[in-house]
Amino acid sequence: MDTLTRRKFLLTSGVVGASALAAGAGAYGLRDVLDTAGDRDPESRTLVLVTLYGGNDGLNTVIPYGDPAYAAARPELAYPAGEVLRLDDDFGLNPALVGLQKRWSGDGLAIVRGIGYPKPDRSHFRSMDIWHTAQPDRPGNTGWLGRWLDAAGGDPRLAVSFEPALPPLLAGASSAGASVPVTDRKATKGLSTETLTAFAAAEAGESAARARAAACFADLRSVDEMIREVRDSADADAPDPDGEEAPATATGGARTPLDAQLDLVAQCVEAGVSTRVFSVSLGGFDTHADEKQLQAVLLGQLDRALTGFTDRMSRSEAGRKVVVAVYSEFGRRVRANASDGTDHGTASDLLLLGAGVRGGWHGEAPSLTDLDDGDLKYTTDFRDVYATLLERVLDTDPGPVLADWRGRLSTLF
Repeated sequence: MDTLTRRKFLLTSGVVGASALAAGAGAYGLRDVLDTAGDRDPESRTLVLVTLYGGNDGLNTVIPYGDPAYAAARPELAYPAGEVLRLDDDFGLNPALVGLQKRWSGDGLAIVRGIGYPKPDRSHFRSMDIWHTAQPDRPGNTGWLGRWLDAAGGDPRLAVSFEPALPPLLAGASSAGASVPVTDRKATKGLSTETLTAFAAAEAGESAARARAAACFADLRSVDEMIREVRDSADADAPDPDGEEAPATATGGARTPLDAQLDLVAQCVEAGVSTRVFSVSLGGFDTHADEKQLQAVLLGQLDRALTGFTDRMSRSEAGRKVVVAVYSEFGRRVRANASDGTDHGTASDLLLLGAGVRGGWHGEAPSLTDLDDGDLKYTTDFRDVYATLLERVLDTDPGPVLADWRGRLSTLF
């Protein structure tokens, strides 16, 4: 089978993006992963990135209810002070974020305010490219964590995505992370096991490009096998440190897709895999109309997933080394539109959770009246957060990854 056909199959089936295919994403069996567990510093941390696709409305997530400009700009969309989950006299959380409010009171939730970048772009795709590459001036073709992976040795097991396709942020110049969808991949009707095996088999005399495409497919099938082994090896009857039975970890039923993704992250952390970065996501935040109810549903899903995951991580030593970062490609405009929704905006908030995170406010809250063409002016460059995560979570020099970016949020940990 020629290279073009292989590439078309891989790309249209959604198993991997073009950048990852070019880099050669790889995977190993669970035995290979566990063989490296003893080599890892037990003090090293794990980063879990949660992407909220669509541009989450930050002003109705972390709500500036004490500012009269908030209600004036969105009279039908604003939450009254009595409904907000109060954080202090000026700000509170969306009513759906009950679990996160408890984290705040327990000093386990950090909120970075006014997160953004210079000359913001309101295009979903352009802005996400900027966040993934950490290159606001001219997004390149490698992700910031892909560049970290290149420097860390290029082992795909170090960076795993539980999304339908590998996000660009995990694609480096010479390596790429591994993409492992939560549900089993379903091949096009009519493709037998023998045919799929043929896709992954090298052919005598084929070009280097053909061999790479085949190797990518073989590696991705190996990742699926790794995750099946993780599930099978989990000891469902093992008690937790408090003497209670471990919670159920099925990926089906009423659990949301984000629940299922974080469930696999938790299983991998508990199994001692060598992965240092996990990427998961929740979509649907492009709320141009009837925003209030839809966003509340989505934030409720986010809250339940994060609360269950962080509760579970708190019960193990490895879990207490996990740091979760939650972000979206941009916020929404301050003023509501005529459809009881909001349009694409700029600055928003970034959330961090974990036992080592210093809870509370970080960064300056943007003004609701001193605006840039109706949008919030960013006060914290997202690369400050990236650089801090690289230093304090991934134990690496941010310079080569972020083009010698000097900004840091030294108060986060």
